[in-house]
Amino acid sequence: MHVFDIMMYIRQRKEVKTTEVSEDFPAQKENVKLENKLSSGHINPVDLTLFQEVEREISFRTECGLYYSYYKQMLQAPTLMQGFRGLIYDNKTESMRTINLLQRMNIYQEVFLSILYRVLPIQKYLEPVYFYIYTLFGLQAIYVTALYITSWLLSGTWLSGMLAAFWYVTNRIDTTRVEFTIPLRENWALPFFAIQIAAITYFLRPNLHSLSERLTLLAIFISTFLFSLTWQFNQFMMLMQAVVLFILDSLDMLPAVKATWLYGIQITGLLLVCVLQFFNSMILGSLLISFNLSVLIARKLQKNLKTGSFFNRIGKLLLHLFVVFCLTLLLNCIIKKILNLKSDEHIFKFLKAKFGFGATRDFDANLYLCEEAFGLLPFNTFERLSDTLLFYAYIFVLSITVIAALVVAFQNLSDAANQQSLGKMGKCTVDLKPETAYNLIHTILFGFLALSTMRMKYLWTSHMCVFASFGLCSPEIWELLLKLVHLYNPKRICIMRYSVPILILLYLCYKFWPGMMDELSELREFYDPDTVELMNWINSHTPRKAVFAGSMQLLAGVKLCTGRTLTNHPHYEDNSLRERTKAVYQIYAKRSPEDVHALLRSFGTDYIILEDSICYERRHHRGCRLRDLLDVANGHMMDGPGENDPDLKPADHPRFCEEIKRNLPPYVAHFTRVFQNKAFHVYKLTRSK
Repeated sequence: MHVFDIMMYIRQRKEVKTTEVSEDFPAQKENVKLENKLSSGHINPVDLTLFQEVEREISFRTECGLYYSYYKQMLQAPTLMQGFRGLIYDNKTESMRTINLLQRMNIYQEVFLSILYRVLPIQKYLEPVYFYIYTLFGLQAIYVTALYITSWLLSGTWLSGMLAAFWYVTNRIDTTRVEFTIPLRENWALPFFAIQIAAITYFLRPNLHSLSERLTLLAIFISTFLFSLTWQFNQFMMLMQAVVLFILDSLDMLPAVKATWLYGIQITGLLLVCVLQFFNSMILGSLLISFNLSVLIARKLQKNLKTGSFFNRIGKLLLHLFVVFCLTLLLNCIIKKILNLKSDEHIFKFLKAKFGFGATRDFDANLYLCEEAFGLLPFNTFERLSDTLLFYAYIFVLSITVIAALVVAFQNLSDAANQQSLGKMGKCTVDLKPETAYNLIHTILFGFLALSTMRMKYLWTSHMCVFASFGLCSPEIWELLLKLVHLYNPKRICIMRYSVPILILLYLCYKFWPGMMDELSELREFYDPDTVELMNWINSHTPRKAVFAGSMQLLAGVKLCTGRTLTNHPHYEDNSLRERTKAVYQIYAKRSPEDVHALLRSFGTDYIILEDSICYERRHHRGCRLRDLLDVANGHMMDGPGENDPDLKPADHPRFCEEIKRNLPPYVAHFTRVFQNKAFHVYKLTRSK
């Protein structure tokens, strides 16, 4: 793990650059004086502490800053009960609205960590930010340990676990994002997901003792519950896991009783999270609950599913699949209709557009479509994975196990008489352990997910390390391969399953160990003087109750560093918030100053922050810039050379974020510029008369 990059987030800056400012902004000059004092060493210790804290906190970008702000809020509360109440009745995250943060967001981990920090006698020795970061990096160590155990359980040797862990570390660019986005929800959740997979792998072993089985079920339940509690997208990951169980159960590759236990645990864990999140409707309306209930109902309706001839069983299986699919859609529609649920509709709009079921002008769907993280997996990912030999090993093991799985599926679907005749003809039967079959289908489905959506590659690549290392150390895999090439010999199996992993480990050590040692000696620091200057100005020159509007990403930092009230934020799983965000983003659209002022005042806005990086964006291509998405959603033609849809019309007004800087009378009448630097422009809204 790249834990040595932890200093990127918390190292205090040694140099402060003097920023050129306009004489028209005395507040800016005061901030520059503060920076100059810092560089010369003549500064009040309190000011120095605040300055350094802002510098550290702005490294928590976008939603990470929002989540960390609640940990900070709990620590600053006079008592734990007051802090807890502040989260349940929060009126600073969304202006003019009181929301229950514990219902809306997965922040129980911040609550638990803040309680732990306040209770344990560590305040004198460890700052809150260090405690938070060390906890998350500790979880990553648990993550790697879980991968190690899973690989060991599958292969029967510790060498496999060692190779899986080493592959995870050497491929850390593609296996984890923790070094760049520490508070991200998936960094909390994936360690528990890995523990759950390890526990399921053990649970699917045949002939477990009763006590071992019960303890394993308890471990599965706890890890499933914690995984669900810490990540809002848990339901989609566990839906794929439920599909894995459904496929294996239908093909008779695992005991139906064990599959039922796992379906039940998923439902129970999710419902318990729903209770803790004050009956979050998005959980109740999840496809996972509808799918699992449909599977259990369909199984009761369709008796003798696994009997009959080959074609008879295929027909029953297709009918079973159709019944489950229809029941899932029906149940989900009924639940969403009853709950009037719209929280996750943006995800389905995105998926519909992404997989080519019609173009869309929906702002939220296009916002996702235009983000690189939600695009296809780049080809250079495979180049990096191949450089460590992981991808080659994975394809090798995957090919053999897929062939074995197809043979086993055919054997299971064939009737008993047919199998007996095959045996009399001298055909060897192929065996595939339930735990191996589970991990095989798991890696295939999550592979498709990663290929289609880059952000989800971390679910696949970490399991890739487990699956590839297991295969290279598995006697069953080598036995099957050597039999296919007519070189089978027990001694050869032993030689191959130990020599190949050891040679790969030696290669990895030789090629990557020096680079890792160099990185350990390298300290990085996060340096963003423009944002630091903005946050210090907000802290010094705006009322504590001021309401700020701007981009979701920047406002998360404003919440963390200044504690001011926001109009919108990056946690996008709420329909009314998405509508509000689109309204606030009209500051980057072609709208009149009167319209923008009226929209912003409807949310109680006192200040807006305009970012040049968004107003004059060049990072995305035409059609994917934020201003383009707004223009298309508003029915306006996009800027610049290129085609527009024929029904798009020229806007009646120029782009607001550009025109406001010209200080023309219509804009000055509604907005007063109070701060600017190289990156940001802050305007105060005039009160309506």
